[in-house]
Amino acid sequence: MKTIKEKQLLVGADFAGFPLKEAVVAHLQKKGWTITDVGVKADSDPDDTDLMFHRVGLRVGSMISEGEFERALIFCGTGMGIHIAASKCPHVHAGVVESVPAALRAITGNGVNVLAMGAFYVAPAMGCDIADAYLNANLGSGYEWWHNFYEFHKLAIDELEAFDYEEYKKNGFKVKKLGDYPLSLETKPD
Repeated sequence: MKTIKEKQLLVGADFAGFPLKEAVVAHLQKKGWTITDVGVKADSDPDDTDLMFHRVGLRVGSMISEGEFERALIFCGTGMGIHIAASKCPHVHAGVVESVPAALRAITGNGVNVLAMGAFYVAPAMGCDIADAYLNANLGSGYEWWHNFYEFHKLAIDELEAFDYEEYKKNGFKVKKLGDYPLSLETKPD
């Protein structure tokens, strides 16, 4: 698996997300990242229907599912469509963000492995800041002071990973719990 620690990243964009993807990729490459791009490129044929947002999203999602990459950044006009497509693949935990705080929480609290941005709403400089925040954090990082924060959120990820809708339905729409960790809102100490 190509990992964040090794500065290896998967990206993909449709034509609407292409300009934002290009800005973010250029920024990351200047910082030493190796980028694998499976979406629209500068020389892509605009009539190539394999580059529609959902097809790029599925391609990225499948590469995460197959364990080829630890994380990915994806881009379309809104971030929504490509994110929905990637989320159809097993083991993909995708989120759409438009700000640095949302990107941080997506990884630190939800452990997303695919982060989507929409070029219609995210300016290039903001996209670069979002990418930096996402790629420099991990599940629980920055919340070490919050009792059970990591354990609580890791449990949620594990239960979602194990989720089987038919089993859930047979169980009266109750989640098969893998454990429990109490969590209460805490104020960060000074």
